[in-house]
Amino acid sequence: MNSFRDLGDISRNGLIGLPHSFSLNYWSLAWSKFCVGGTCEGIQPFFFNSVAMVVPATIISTAIGSINGYVISKWRFTGSEVLFGVMTLGVFMPGQMVLLPWARVLGWLGLTNTTAGLVLIHCVQGLSFTTLFCRNYYVNIPDDLVKAARIDGAGFWRIFRKIILPLSPPILIVTVIWQFTNIWNEFLFAVIFSSGTHQPITAALIALSAGGTAVHQYNVESAAVLIAALPTLLIYFFGGRYFLRGLTQGAIK
Repeated sequence: MNSFRDLGDISRNGLIGLPHSFSLNYWSLAWSKFCVGGTCEGIQPFFFNSVAMVVPATIISTAIGSINGYVISKWRFTGSEVLFGVMTLGVFMPGQMVLLPWARVLGWLGLTNTTAGLVLIHCVQGLSFTTLFCRNYYVNIPDDLVKAARIDGAGFWRIFRKIILPLSPPILIVTVIWQFTNIWNEFLFAVIFSSGTHQPITAALIALSAGGTAVHQYNVESAAVLIAALPTLLIYFFGGRYFLRGLTQGAIK
């Protein structure tokens, strides 16, 4: 509610309270004019930095995870279960453990403080989850379908396109929602490996207090935080039931 209240109302009645009058002006200020760190262009550029990071990272990690899950579940080979166990170690590995290795990799590739560098990090870090989700879903698809297709002469990619992918929408929705929300809300890699105008919105929000004035503009700051949270809220509002349905279908054989 503070994002709709004027500063005088907040000063008189405190941070908790209903607005006496609604105004979207503070949302406009937060979007395009509010000072964040050293710039006064609002959170708009940082918002689009996040979009440029999240969309490709989500698509790439989901696509590779689905292929990994397909290989491990339907094209079993010696050591495939061991490989699956190693790949899913990332689910339990805290991000702090890989900060130094990633710093060296990004420096070696020349991707330090770039959106492409963050995309690479989130693609690799997300593979453990997307592979886990897809593998556990694909093992519930009858092996006889794949065997029959192989007898008919279908190869690796044709089976994937004609049999696996048409059955995959529930789990792909789960992985897309999971990856999108986790990457959008991720803070550690964003604040460590980006700075200045290259920061995604989660890292830029910590500079809200450096707006160049001694008075906290709580209404504008609240609007900025809500704008930052809006994409994930919309994802869960419109896709939440599909997320639960996909998880349920993947858990029942």
